[in-house]
Amino acid sequence: MVGFLKQYEVLYRKAGVDLKAAQILHSDFVNGDIELDLDVIFFHIQQAAEKLIKALLSYNEVNFPKIHDMEELINIMEQNNITFKLEKEKLIDLGDYAVEGRYAVIHDDYEDATKYILLIENLKLSIGAVIFSNK
Repeated sequence: MVGFLKQYEVLYRKAGVDLKAAQILHSDFVNGDIELDLDVIFFHIQQAAEKLIKALLSYNEVNFPKIHDMEELINIMEQNNITFKLEKEKLIDLGDYAVEGRYAVIHDDYEDATKYILLIENLKLSIGAVIFSNK
């Protein structure tokens, strides 16, 4: 019998998909794929971060609105006494890619993308250690 996934598990897995997409696209970009731009890579990085924060909120049984605002999601964590080591400012900066990055040109370089991918990889490992520790 197949078990049902909990919301936090779904969000965590979907975050992994976005992170993997960012990693693959970034690798292709660095290797010269001129049909890619950094905005789409950062969009997936932002989506992974957002889903990881939402997974942590869900794991802690905290309701959250359907928003993309990283600062608000982090504030919800703090308001609910969820203490977790985050690089808040960097995560908040990713918020520009939730909506604006889809339609506007935001200039960053691939070295920034590399740093953010590493940040989200570490965040994913840390959150995974928390939400799957009791299994």
